[in-house]
Amino acid sequence: MATIAEFLANEHRCCDESFATTEEAAQAGDLAHCRATFREFQAVMEHHFHKEEAMLFPAFEQASGNAMGPTRVMRLEHQQMRETLAGMDGTLASGDLEEFLGQAETLLILMQQHNIKEEQILYPMCDRFLGDAVRSVIQAMRDLPAG
Repeated sequence: MATIAEFLANEHRCCDESFATTEEAAQAGDLAHCRATFREFQAVMEHHFHKEEAMLFPAFEQASGNAMGPTRVMRLEHQQMRETLAGMDGTLASGDLEEFLGQAETLLILMQQHNIKEEQILYPMCDRFLGDAVRSVIQAMRDLPAG
């Protein structure tokens, strides 16, 4: 049986790969390709956040009886990353790849720190608290439409 930890850690790797493609385009000075890959990356990230916020976090909060713990922190970090992504989008609109790469470094640090907390703390807690419901929560996340 798949676990929340396995399922969502795999999604983190997909987000990381999409981010790397965007960064490579920026480093190569290919503004058009960077803009296109960044849009894809933003969509992948937002879909991942939505899966957690709409499906996983509420299920965990109900099972654990705690809405003010780790899921609250993760939501705040999602918002921080969304704000960084919005800033990066604005920078790309102005065509400043050097500034974009600086913002990308900031985002990378935020993502790495966030993913460690989720993968080492939150996801294992979700697997424990959700028990037999893990399979249905994973399926609900799989079924959640993008966009």
